[in-house]
Amino acid sequence: VPNLQGPRYVSPAPNGGFVVSEECGDVKVFTSSRKLLCSLSSKYRHRFGNPAGVCVDVDGSILVADEQRRIVHLFPEHGAPVCLVSTGLRRPNGVACSSFGHLFVADAGENCVKVFKYCVRPP
Repeated sequence: VPNLQGPRYVSPAPNGGFVVSEECGDVKVFTSSRKLLCSLSSKYRHRFGNPAGVCVDVDGSILVADEQRRIVHLFPEHGAPVCLVSTGLRRPNGVACSSFGHLFVADAGENCVKVFKYCVRPP
């Protein structure tokens, strides 16, 4: 996939696609045929500081750790972004999520992995 602006982290997405964070402050979503589906900055009118780790949860929502702003946002397929973690992070890098609603955040500023429980939609 050419023409990325400092690709940092990549994660598989539903339907064989993938998500890539870029140093320039954007996160891009690609289809299984490697075509650009959307830019999260454009689609959600969201301004990233320095997006780092990315992952996709069981609902198809994209989670992004913003290293500069020290937060983790969830970007649902439909609707507005949701800030999942806004305090307690020093330098969030990697993120992963489980099928049980756990969010794992690698915090390089504290040399640890922090675990959060989240639920966006009612069970």
